[in-house]
Amino acid sequence: MTSSTRLPFHRDSNLLRLSAAMQRAQQKANQALAAAAEKQAVTPAPFILPGINETARAIPNYIARSAIFAPVRRGWRTLHDETVFLEGSNILLKGSGKQLSEDHADIWMHAMYLQTTALLGEAPTINRADFLRGMGRPTGGSAYEWLHEGMKDLARFSLCIEARRKDGSVKYSYGNHPSTRVLAMLGGFDYDEPSGSYTIYADPRWAQIFSNREYALVDWTKRLHMRHDLSKSLQRLIGTSSDIQQKYSLDILKQRAQYTGRMRDFRTSLERSLTELEALKVISEPRIETAIKGHEQAVWTRLDR
Repeated sequence: MTSSTRLPFHRDSNLLRLSAAMQRAQQKANQALAAAAEKQAVTPAPFILPGINETARAIPNYIARSAIFAPVRRGWRTLHDETVFLEGSNILLKGSGKQLSEDHADIWMHAMYLQTTALLGEAPTINRADFLRGMGRPTGGSAYEWLHEGMKDLARFSLCIEARRKDGSVKYSYGNHPSTRVLAMLGGFDYDEPSGSYTIYADPRWAQIFSNREYALVDWTKRLHMRHDLSKSLQRLIGTSSDIQQKYSLDILKQRAQYTGRMRDFRTSLERSLTELEALKVISEPRIETAIKGHEQAVWTRLDR
């Protein structure tokens, strides 16, 4: 075999080695950026959320748009193991743990609100009865048990989340690379039985996820008046967009609600919740119509801003 017949083989081999080396370098660079972002995020920073107060709560847009929280029935819940809840060009969101409900969303949003009332670097301590009252819940044995189980579910549920800017650079990345820890929905809590108080720990990295006002504000008073969990779920979704006219296909809404039954049954539940949201003046002119491509979609005008 002449040298001229061997040259293409060597050229291809060199190209393959070069490509593999470039891929390894890019992977290391991404991991280094993710580690640097995490190191910056764990530095204590004021947990300040403009707009959040006694009558408003906040939830990050990516969490609100996903099915991390869903209007699922009480009892048996799906056990997730790095389930992909949201994926796009600028976001990858995976979760592990028992499926969280709208009750869990209430507990989590209230806990995050309490975090904003604490001093820098401190964990808020609050009486359990006050915690329940802040969510419009009764106080008593079954309510305390409900709260305690919900807190444990949140502490056990972990996220892997990576967000990118428009230019493709990493904004923050937790748990998606070996060099970064997963992010717990709730960092943990201590219960002091003599005083009946919880000390709540929120991972400081949540401050970065909430940064730049990338969160939906939830009218807390209206939420506490909602009778249907699907209404609460839609309230969170509505708040993630500034669009006045909003449209979502029924297929997407059904999947987001983790609803496994028939579409016609989901449609009935959806109509009931849209009516409730209209009565509470969260939306106006809600309707279900057939889009140009033939699929059904829910349409409404956003009022709750």
